[in-house]
Amino acid sequence: MTRAPMLGRFRHGYVAPAVLLVAALLYAPFVWTAYLSLTRYDGLSSPEWIGPANFAELLGDPALLTSTRNTLIWVAGTMILPVGLGLLVAVLSYDIRGGAWFRVPFMLPYALSGAGLALVWSPVLSHGGIANALLGVDTAFLQEAPANTLAMLLVWTWQQVGVNTLLFVVGLQSIPREPVEAARLDGASGWRLFRHVIWPLMRPLTAVVVGLALVASLKTFDIVWVLTQGGPGRNSETLAVTMYKETFVASEYGYGSAVAVMLTVVTGLASYLYLRRQVR
Repeated sequence: MTRAPMLGRFRHGYVAPAVLLVAALLYAPFVWTAYLSLTRYDGLSSPEWIGPANFAELLGDPALLTSTRNTLIWVAGTMILPVGLGLLVAVLSYDIRGGAWFRVPFMLPYALSGAGLALVWSPVLSHGGIANALLGVDTAFLQEAPANTLAMLLVWTWQQVGVNTLLFVVGLQSIPREPVEAARLDGASGWRLFRHVIWPLMRPLTAVVVGLALVASLKTFDIVWVLTQGGPGRNSETLAVTMYKETFVASEYGYGSAVAVMLTVVTGLASYLYLRRQVR
């Protein structure tokens, strides 16, 4: 009778180490970044407080419009290609014999890091590379906007289809069989069965898959940096690449921190609005 109240009395002490660890690794760096976004700082001298001047400059920066456009292309393309193709592969391979082996080729690219993936595709997409030879064209896939962003999006799709397929297969396995069998007895099959029975039952997992893909696309960096470094010029930059270049290449830590804060706010707001809509 006395142990339960005693455990309740010390419950905050049990979770305190985890809370402190999360605060140290996540919240403290963000607070420091938010502070730097209000300063002029080159990484060597002391930060100089300038208030919201970095954000005012950011909103008038033409490079921000390019980065935002490219990031939106990544978001829209991710919803259509990696997520859409992942769902298609999962549905087509779920009920067939040997479907697991059919999914293996789609899973293998996910074992590569984004940088490694870019290194594999660099000779394929470079001007005069393998893609030009196979297609019989003379196209600089990585040199012209927005074609370079679309080309890198295809590389991203090649990597991400497999993991989305796996998540959707898990969703298909979790669907109760009774509604599906009842619909089949009523004559539903093919697209009608999927549209009116299977898809609604998979909606909770779909919300998770789309949410993860949304956040990942907003933070796209490694593939873009290795393939083009945001160029030529700045026409293939995403917001994450802009943040990196301003901070670590140009040594404008205050301005780069302002980009980081904006990216964090955009990612958090997009995730909140999407998940809130899905929960409703």
